[in-house]
Amino acid sequence: MIQKIGLAQMDIVFGNPEENKVKVEHWVKKAREEGCSTVVLPELWTTGYDLTRMEEIADDGAEDACSFLTALSKKYSIHIIGGSVANKSNDGVRNTLLVADSKRGLVKRYSKLHLFKLMNEHHYLLPGQEDGMFSLDDTKMAGLICYDIRFPEWIRKHVLLGAKVIFVVAEWPAARIDHWQTLLKARAIENQCFVIACNRVGSDPDNEFGGCSLIIGPWGEILAKGNQTEHLVSAEINLQEVEKVRKQIPIFQDRRPDFY
Repeated sequence: MIQKIGLAQMDIVFGNPEENKVKVEHWVKKAREEGCSTVVLPELWTTGYDLTRMEEIADDGAEDACSFLTALSKKYSIHIIGGSVANKSNDGVRNTLLVADSKRGLVKRYSKLHLFKLMNEHHYLLPGQEDGMFSLDDTKMAGLICYDIRFPEWIRKHVLLGAKVIFVVAEWPAARIDHWQTLLKARAIENQCFVIACNRVGSDPDNEFGGCSLIIGPWGEILAKGNQTEHLVSAEINLQEVEKVRKQIPIFQDRRPDFY
């Protein structure tokens, strides 16, 4: 099965959900016009890292973002890996990824499991408690968030559950962009799956972000790579390549989980 994926490598207006919704619709529309069947948004696209105001600007139950993304998905007949949003509940705020299927509506919520202390996430956000598994067009996939990629055991869990595609949404700083590319390639190679990662560009009062969004094949080959500007990064992927690579080097048959 061949499909075209688009990554909306956008800048984010700091602390302004309404302006960011206008930007997101532009990128979703553009992705559809360019023939993409799925478009991916970056992490915390509604607010950016305006952490000190999260209680004020977070989306109650992520309901507004869910309605917005499912409506866009239906309007443009495109699946949306909806980045993540600040999701407010009774006990606090979580960083929650949303997935909208163009026909079925919302199919997944995943809240970031690993909070990044260097950006003070643990002071303002609560960790999630569920996995990132979902299906689009009868293919098992997973959605994870930024810092999660530094935990290979968390990625591997999703692949063992059947994921052939790992989507990653991020606000990864420019200062560590070499880690971003190296970690993503490693996750693709060691799990023999597609890794599709959308990072934002631009800056906020405390950080500069590195772009370099990536679409990586199950052999570790880079199929598309973004630069440091706002643009749509896209490539076609052939899901049959996953099984071909796994037959060539059968790492899942050769695992020795009784030892680890």
